[in-house]
Amino acid sequence: MEEQEKVQKEFVDNVLTKLDNKDFGIYFFTLDTRGNAAAGIANIYEHVKLLRELGYNANILHEKDDYKLVGDAEGMGLADWLGEEYAQLPHVSIETQGIKINAEDFLVVPEIFANVMDQAKKFPCKKIVLSQNYDYLLELLPLGRRWSDYGFNDVITTSQKQADYISLLFPSTRSKVIPVSIPEYFKPSDKPKIPVVTICTREQGVAAKIAKMFYLQYPLYKWITFKELRNLSREQFATELGKSCLSVWIDDASGFGTFPLEAMQSNTPVIGKMPNMIPEWMEDTDEDGNKSIKNNGVWTNTHLNIPELIATYLKVWLEDSVPQDLIEGMVSSKNLYTTANQKAKVEEVYGSLIENRKEELNNTIKVLETKK
Repeated sequence: MEEQEKVQKEFVDNVLTKLDNKDFGIYFFTLDTRGNAAAGIANIYEHVKLLRELGYNANILHEKDDYKLVGDAEGMGLADWLGEEYAQLPHVSIETQGIKINAEDFLVVPEIFANVMDQAKKFPCKKIVLSQNYDYLLELLPLGRRWSDYGFNDVITTSQKQADYISLLFPSTRSKVIPVSIPEYFKPSDKPKIPVVTICTREQGVAAKIAKMFYLQYPLYKWITFKELRNLSREQFATELGKSCLSVWIDDASGFGTFPLEAMQSNTPVIGKMPNMIPEWMEDTDEDGNKSIKNNGVWTNTHLNIPELIATYLKVWLEDSVPQDLIEGMVSSKNLYTTANQKAKVEEVYGSLIENRKEELNNTIKVLETKK
């Protein structure tokens, strides 16, 4: 073997040893939400937390040194809405600390950051896309470009349906699924439900429109309160959702939708507009492969009839005659997305990615050995 090939083989052997010993970093590039709660960011932090529990050196990677972990006079920080435990996870700032991504490391980048993928295309590490929203897949990706052009050949997503859609756009990309988890503090209130309708919408103006439509159409229900749970910690959010007698969800671009699951976990029925991509938890599949919408919520194709659906539900709620099939549908959808289940999938999927990386490196060694 020539001297150059020998040096290369020693380098690859060293990388393999570090992978065997978990002596490497997993870096998750993460957007600073500036104190605004975001389910996608919470899920990234959950991956980091679970990986660290499994013995991996997982880190939050962010661009600026002013990443807002602690609240101030201008608003909440991450510790305020997600919790101190998550704020204390290791954070690496590119701006002040710099970062050297080595061949044994793993870089995980959300689908929307095609510019970051471009900057990372020469990094020697294993590169992975984290896709949580199908609507962002092509947001910043230049026309005609693919993730593989930047060396990102693997993607982790939150449902098989999204994985299938990604395969249509990027057929050479290997997809793996890690569903989200619903924290245990989403649970029923120990007190009776109160006449509050909790609304969760992607666009804030839509929530106000729904409330105005309802009061105009049903003035007899003017004593009902509509509430958007913004600027609350996630645990406060869960407490308020658990108190509510009803919840409303409108998010056309959602690819998974944690809010309805959080509501079901809290025994709070959901009225929702079905998103463009129907989430897996909203569908049943029979033995012939035919799909139907579950009765785990009240689902509609348009937000225009949501005020009517709210009024209909309030009537049966006040009469203590909520349909049994709705209650049973909610119960059947509870406890499907637990932290324990997610941890098992995190261990399986990241373990598989690490083994794939080892296989790639072993193939490199075989090529070098043929040059003897």
